Amino acid sequence: MKGALLLNLGSPDSPSIPDVKNYLEEFLMDERVLDMSIWKRKLILKLFILPKRPAESAHAYQQVWTDEGSPLVVTSYAQQKLTQEKTDIPVFLGMRYGSPSTADAVAEMVAAGITEVLIMPLYPHYTMSSFETALVKVTEEISKQSPQMRTTVIDPFYDDDDYIQALVDATLPQLEDDDDLLLFSYHGIPVKHESKSDSSLLHSLVTNKSPNPPTALNYREQCLATTKAFIEKSGIAEEKTAVSFQSRLLKDPWLAPYTDQELERFANEGIKKIKVVCPAFTTDCLETLEEIAIRGKEDFIAHGGESLELIPCLNTHPSWINWLANKINTFSTQ
Repeated sequence: MKGALLLNLGSPDSPSIPDVKNYLEEFLMDERVLDMSIWKRKLILKLFILPKRPAESAHAYQQVWTDEGSPLVVTSYAQQKLTQEKTDIPVFLGMRYGSPSTADAVAEMVAAGITEVLIMPLYPHYTMSSFETALVKVTEEISKQSPQMRTTVIDPFYDDDDYIQALVDATLPQLEDDDDLLLFSYHGIPVKHESKSDSSLLHSLVTNKSPNPPTALNYREQCLATTKAFIEKSGIAEEKTAVSFQSRLLKDPWLAPYTDQELERFANEGIKKIKVVCPAFTTDCLETLEEIAIRGKEDFIAHGGESLELIPCLNTHPSWINWLANKINTFSTQ
């Protein structure tokens, strides 16, 4: 029996400081997020991150939390439900960190009698701290709980034509003629990660090898490829666009230019009206709703800008749900 598994990053169980602390500890102890020796990770967490960061992050989560719960988790369940309505095989949902966990999702598949699964990490771009860690975690859990389960994984889809069309469909209606700039803000990664991400895992960790070779592009190149494809398909003037990278952590060099610094620069240079799209995220989350729509907007206006608006992620847009369903339906008929 076939099934499909949607995988996303995850969220704390609540915006309380203890729950956020537990979430951050799980997230930052991942060797593919902080790629250093385990003793050094523990030391940095204990001395520099966990004493102050949970309270700061809890405050941020409290600003975007909904009555139903975490925006990312609530929207992910909605994606699962809407996709299930368009497919004939069971669709499951798991998070890399927090709940519903990857382990619980695999247990659900085992209980449902799934013998072959399409693994769908909902990250368009391949990095060790997103697509790769989600893939590693789910294959580890399948090996523990159901080693005979056959697995197929979707490729990173940063330049997939239908994904780009979904991105255009969700973005263009939000643009206005008097916008000064459309900023593509991608999640950043440490510069050293660009040479460490191993997209060959896309093949080595799955039973059914993908027919296409893994991407040869590094993360920055993937992001630029998404932007280029969007510009070509949408017809938007390239000179009215810019690219930056957000969400840096610690003091290591990260991909630049940094979104927060770019927003200040744009405002200082007289740009008044910006729309921001975040293609590295398929679901709105803390990094889009708080970092961009709240703090980014405040910083831009404080430096002389007049308007900054976040364009929602793909979320439950019909074109995105159709993209998910089409991938699953193709798998189900193979």
